[in-house]
Amino acid sequence: MDKLKLLLWPFAALYGGVTSLRNTAYNQGWFASRKFNLPVIAVGNLTVGGTGKTPHVEYLLRLLHNYRVATLSRGYKRSTKGFVLADENATAATIGDEPFQYHADFQEVQVAVSEKRVEGVEQLLQLSPKPEVIVLDDAMQHRAIQPSLNLLVTDYNRLFYKDHMLPAGLLREPKNGARRADAVLVSKCPVTIQASEMNSITSRIHKHCNSETPVFFTGFRYGQPVPIGNAGQLSKHIVLLTGIANADPLKHYLKEHQFKLLHHASFPDHYMYSASDMAHIKKELKKHPKDTIVLTTRKDAVKLMDASLQNYSLHLPLFYIPIEVYFVSGDDDFNELVLQHVKSYTGR
Repeated sequence: MDKLKLLLWPFAALYGGVTSLRNTAYNQGWFASRKFNLPVIAVGNLTVGGTGKTPHVEYLLRLLHNYRVATLSRGYKRSTKGFVLADENATAATIGDEPFQYHADFQEVQVAVSEKRVEGVEQLLQLSPKPEVIVLDDAMQHRAIQPSLNLLVTDYNRLFYKDHMLPAGLLREPKNGARRADAVLVSKCPVTIQASEMNSITSRIHKHCNSETPVFFTGFRYGQPVPIGNAGQLSKHIVLLTGIANADPLKHYLKEHQFKLLHHASFPDHYMYSASDMAHIKKELKKHPKDTIVLTTRKDAVKLMDASLQNYSLHLPLFYIPIEVYFVSGDDDFNELVLQHVKSYTGR
């Protein structure tokens, strides 16, 4: 442990003690935790920052396409308060970037945001027709609601059992929070991962949760860049524009596929772009070869298409790169786990 982490260790110990006490209060029933009579699937993590939850939520939405599905998120950095159900007037600003991405890409899914998840579920159940399944996004620490299925996502590049409590590390709660997981998904695995390494990681995860808890290994599969507006021709010369927690996997993919990264405009996760940001990107493009394009993520693209930015976004050579989760192995087992769980409530 480096000197800075050592200095922060007392604060990390205090934070860990407070979160442990809170979890104990919920585990012992001192604080109320509401359970609902329908499948409520939570996707969360133990750490701050991007572990790849959003593509896993999208995987579930595709898997559950035969059901009436709703997603419920907090709606991080949105301009609104309380419960909001996405409609034709929704934007990334009003409901948050990730919920708006679900709304844009899964038209049949009811997308809602609410700081209070219990209230959010209650509101969703007032809809007609009401959802048959609710997927909670980033709800591992939201103990006021008791999911029927808890899916813990941990990044292969910073596995939760190697981390430390905030602020010495990135853990939101102690490692034994993994005991609440019904399944663990190790995300962002390299294509070269071997069975022996997966077995080793599984053994170490099981030290912090039930030894019977299934552990799955997933990676990201990037698709062909998709044009936005008058994007023109796809090129290997790129200016990368991202407002995500960790762009390293994407940058690694681009390098592997012979894209020439001429500039990376990196912004904080959930960043809301302004016209001045886009003007800066336009100016940056002029420094590079004429065929240079702006490449961004789907999460960023839904924000860049905001009406206030379209004077730039529709006239720049702008593309986004799709991303999907794939299972290194065990996808059939995971699908069966989720579908059987839903069937146990719905009967179908």
